[in-house]
Amino acid sequence: MGSFPYFVVYVCLAVFLVAVIVRFFKWSRMPMHMRWELYPVAHEGKKASYGGSYLEESKWWQKKREVSLFGELKVMVPEILFLVALKEHNKKLWTWSFPFHFGLYLVGMTTVLLMIGGLLTAFELLPPVTLVIGTIVPVTGGIGLVLGIFGAFGLFMRRRGRELRDYTAPADLLNLVLFVVVFGVSVVALILDPSFSVVSAFVANLVTFSMAPVEATGLAATMTLVSAVMLALLTAYIPLTHMSHFVGKYFAYHAIRWNDEPNLRGGDQEGKINELLNKPITWSAPHIQGDGKKTWLDAATEEVKK
Repeated sequence: MGSFPYFVVYVCLAVFLVAVIVRFFKWSRMPMHMRWELYPVAHEGKKASYGGSYLEESKWWQKKREVSLFGELKVMVPEILFLVALKEHNKKLWTWSFPFHFGLYLVGMTTVLLMIGGLLTAFELLPPVTLVIGTIVPVTGGIGLVLGIFGAFGLFMRRRGRELRDYTAPADLLNLVLFVVVFGVSVVALILDPSFSVVSAFVANLVTFSMAPVEATGLAATMTLVSAVMLALLTAYIPLTHMSHFVGKYFAYHAIRWNDEPNLRGGDQEGKINELLNKPITWSAPHIQGDGKKTWLDAATEEVKK
């Protein structure tokens, strides 16, 4: 295939990075969300253990707020790795969603390890570390791919079932099928190249910007390159769809669920709220009767008509 696989991977990685950055900035510039006022808030530190907050302090507005990054990490890390909230509220869905996501994490970790190993090999650095990486990646890669297929297939069947059928769009099913197909091709490539020698050579060329053909022939080399191209295309596709929720989750927690920034006179919050209150409403519902001229402030202060 010559340099074609390298070109595809580079382009797809660029698309992925640009799409993620665009999503992040788009969501970061959205208007302030309505306060949830749900406690505990993870960054409250010790007060979070019993659902307290800085608001319970006398004259809290005169005191310096203490925000615990460690408190947030204690919640976010288990949530990201093990989908704790989903397990608590919908264990049936978690049964399939957890292996799917954890498989993705393992595949991502394997890719990073391959890149590190490729760089170390190219510059002849730390041979023992390279040897350890070469031993680990077939295990993490294989387990990740199998878990991903298992979870994606299970989620596909769940979405086809009676409970979720009405809430499932065709794109949801298509996305899961893509994961099963792409990961399935990668499993075949792994079976043909159990030591990961071909893919390691490909990634080593990739990270050193050498588009030389891999020193391998036959079906193993072909399937490895096909797998690399398909994985790259899938990587570029993910942030272009609603699967970009891996970016949105940060805002769902920090800008919505945990946003308890105090609204102090003359502060940043006051200015943002006043700006939003003066925006016009076009809602036609009877209790709002927005005509495009009435503002949110008007709606919030006018007498409610019975």
